[in-house]
Amino acid sequence: MLDPTPRRRRRVSRAGWTVLFFALVLGLDQATKHWILHGYDLPGRQSVALMPGLNFTMVWNHAITFGMLGGVGTAGRIIFSVVALGIVALLGVWAARTPRPWVAGALGAIMGGAVGNVIDRLQFGAVVDFVHLHAYGWSWPVFNLADAAIDCGVAVLIIDNLFDRDRG
Repeated sequence: MLDPTPRRRRRVSRAGWTVLFFALVLGLDQATKHWILHGYDLPGRQSVALMPGLNFTMVWNHAITFGMLGGVGTAGRIIFSVVALGIVALLGVWAARTPRPWVAGALGAIMGGAVGNVIDRLQFGAVVDFVHLHAYGWSWPVFNLADAAIDCGVAVLIIDNLFDRDRG
């Protein structure tokens, strides 16, 4: 027999959006890196053209974004990991306080990407980067899904800030 009472749609909480995007980004990031290293064997192939303007190119990034601060040596993996986890903790506080679900989701994506790269640093001593975009002599630095999620999350935060100036 059918229940005659209407059911309320459950809404995802802010924390739910943060956890969802965190888990989605972290899971996809680690899965793609595992496949690149062990299934596709990109370290053995070095670079594979997939289509014009897109290659898989193996890069072990011992520095941070765009190779910055690469000269800190082996201590870099610990320094960068501790700093990243500290930032993740601060972003978690922000996510818990934001009233906007898209901001909570963006923060979750940034946090998931940062933790994915920390896992690489601790496991391999470097971040696994492999997506290489290029065209007409222009080449974007090689990156991974975690980097893309961090960039997209930051873009959402910037757009939110630009378009919601009346919140005081």
